[in-house]
Amino acid sequence: MAAAVRATSSSSISLPSGYSRSSFSPGQIKNGERRPEADDRRGLVLVAGRHGEAERERIRGAAGDAPVEFVQSARDRPDLVERATVVAGDLDDELLARARNLIWRHSWAAGVDHELTDALSATSVTLTSSAGNGAIPLAEHAMLLMLMLNRDAPRWLRAQAEHRWDRFEHGELNGLTCGIIGLGHSGSDLAAKAAAFHMRVLGVRRRAHLPVPGVDRIYPPDRLHDVLNESDFVVVTAPYTPDTAGMFGEAEFAAMSETSCFVCFSRGGIVDDDALLTALREGWIAGAGLDAHGNEPLPPDSPFWDLPHVIITPHNGATTAATRQRGLDIFVDNLARFTDGRPLRNVVDTQVGY
Repeated sequence: MAAAVRATSSSSISLPSGYSRSSFSPGQIKNGERRPEADDRRGLVLVAGRHGEAERERIRGAAGDAPVEFVQSARDRPDLVERATVVAGDLDDELLARARNLIWRHSWAAGVDHELTDALSATSVTLTSSAGNGAIPLAEHAMLLMLMLNRDAPRWLRAQAEHRWDRFEHGELNGLTCGIIGLGHSGSDLAAKAAAFHMRVLGVRRRAHLPVPGVDRIYPPDRLHDVLNESDFVVVTAPYTPDTAGMFGEAEFAAMSETSCFVCFSRGGIVDDDALLTALREGWIAGAGLDAHGNEPLPPDSPFWDLPHVIITPHNGATTAATRQRGLDIFVDNLARFTDGRPLRNVVDTQVGY
């Protein structure tokens, strides 16, 4: 994984609860050899993606006196990329090399692991993300997968397809332990939902001293196996970073109970797929609910499709209209901050890559 982009934070800045401590203030941070001033904040804002007229008006309003151009893809107008001081949307390394006036780039995605290239890290461009936009539906999706696994919902679906009345004794989440790996936006929202189902909630995070509502106990990463051993459900919500790449291998699945289930909806690269296949085939764990996969789209010949007690969804847990709306809200708020010379939120942390 390439190093994260450089950004500077100020200890005097107070950001909204739940957002990255990293921040960017146009009047404080240099971009290459020059310091952004008021004129920079009136430079071209290039917005890539599909946006309706109402959304465009919101963006124009937040931009103040700065001109705004809308394109489906930045690649459609490299001449605009060369002029832009702000770009929202995808920007590959070839275009980045032409973006000589770029100060701030915004990603419509919550996870920016694909954006952190060597070319970007070699610049002083500040990168912000849409982190938090999909937290609510992702947490809901995790609850769905846990309920389906706990109650063997596929058995009902098979019976329905066969017009067969199949009543059987199943489980309940009440009293079970949910171990959440990563307590950012999605993990924190999941903790509240799991607690509402009367589950015991454990969590793993780097800043283990910071409490999270709904979490009964928080462990540092070096206590991961303790959480795995105690959990009936292990849910991975952590972002993909150099520290989390390949985080789950054979040793981790062996640390889980034979009656426990594994759920992943953040990034597939956190999991060693071969180790997960072994754990499922050998009965080290009871099942899995997988929305994120190491290889996407999941190939038709992947063995995961046909494993019993495995539920596959196509990295689709946060594909909601509200997720898109929250992402737009984050950018519009940040654009107004940029225009006013105030700190941005959701700036990528240089130490951890998110």
